[in-house]
Amino acid sequence: MTHQIEFKHLTKTYDNFNALDDVSITVDKGEFVFIVGHSGAGKSTLIELLIREEKPTLGEIVFEGNDLSSVPYEELSLLRRKIGVVFQDFRLLETRDVYENVAIALEVVETSEQDIKNVVPNVLNMVGLSDKQHVYPNHLSGGEKQRVSIARALAHEPVVLVLDEPTGMIDPDAAEEVLKILDKINSLGTTIIMTTHNEQLVDKSKRRVIRLEKGKVVSDKKGGKYRA
Repeated sequence: MTHQIEFKHLTKTYDNFNALDDVSITVDKGEFVFIVGHSGAGKSTLIELLIREEKPTLGEIVFEGNDLSSVPYEELSLLRRKIGVVFQDFRLLETRDVYENVAIALEVVETSEQDIKNVVPNVLNMVGLSDKQHVYPNHLSGGEKQRVSIARALAHEPVVLVLDEPTGMIDPDAAEEVLKILDKINSLGTTIIMTTHNEQLVDKSKRRVIRLEKGKVVSDKKGGKYRA
């Protein structure tokens, strides 16, 4: 099988400190992968490199056959539509309702109004928020806000969904709901890479678990546990 994503001997250095140190990981299409480890282990750095917010000091990231480091800046927006990203802090616009917060992801790339009207209700339905379309973020729970973030990331029909600590600011029940949604998205063929500190979710999921410590991969197990 051709790997969808290949992290090849990645090193990322900040002021003589290696946030990542010779990391090699492959992810196949349709996988669901947890990246775990203590704060400072290198999880977020790995995500930043994948979405090209940063470039590696050494090594390369190959996504669908292309080295991300060499993708010209003007082509990055096309690349980023293939990789949806969800952050811990939701990043919703308080002056826009749920529908508008999802629609803006399409508006910025000049999607037609008709396509927006088709796509937004579909992704909101997928995350269980069809009845919240015209609600503003300050009237949503933390779990609902995160589901809006997921819907927004899905608007471009990405082939990979990357989530950086998506359950870090929501309660355990909401976190379980988010995981169910991610399972559903994954079952439809989307590759999922998720960093997390949530031991309970990881252990319950029985998915592939990659542990980072001090910028290095120390374990990589399918059906693994958070502390294995």
